[in-house]
Amino acid sequence: VRAIILAAAGKVFCAGHDLKEMTARRTDADRGKAFFEETFSACAELMQAIVRHPRPVIAEVDGLATAAGAQLVASCDLAIASHEATFCTPGVNIGLFCSTPMVALSRNVSRKHAMEMLLTGETIDAATAKEFGLVNRVVPREYVNQIVTKYAQTIAAKSSLVVKTGKEAFYAQAEMGLAEAYAYTGRVMVENMLARDAEEGIGAFIGKRKPEWTDD
Repeated sequence: VRAIILAAAGKVFCAGHDLKEMTARRTDADRGKAFFEETFSACAELMQAIVRHPRPVIAEVDGLATAAGAQLVASCDLAIASHEATFCTPGVNIGLFCSTPMVALSRNVSRKHAMEMLLTGETIDAATAKEFGLVNRVVPREYVNQIVTKYAQTIAAKSSLVVKTGKEAFYAQAEMGLAEAYAYTGRVMVENMLARDAEEGIGAFIGKRKPEWTDD
């Protein structure tokens, strides 16, 4: 596996948590607190697992992505949407602010755009999601899988070691101050330069030939 695609069948990409299930747990002795903690913790772990995964994860969105569904899209490394795709963080409308979706959302779009989605709870279309930076591209429905597959194939043709190194470094440096980020990425590039695939890739570029990756 060199790239992962997350897609769904039907009109909904991901509807987030099951509110009926969560409401039913209010009859628990603790009014559902333990279940709520477990649910939100599991969701947070899933989103972090996507970020930590060594392979790029691409969201193929051809429907509604709401609440934790929008969080899922924001957590992926790339996202391609059809013109029919829509996105929202509507928790504020039902008295439950989308606080955990906010984590991924605020790390992908500007603060003003994130707050617009979070405070209004309104649904945005795919074109607006692209304008906000939530998705990379918006394409006709009949081509969305084709475009996503092309992205995956393009990435899969690279050295998996280099892609893993780059993805890990990207998210790590984003949490650092400027000087720390440069120091960290400088060390990453030195280690990368010593890898066999860097030697092969640079040699292939100089020799005007196709590189043969060994992923080490």
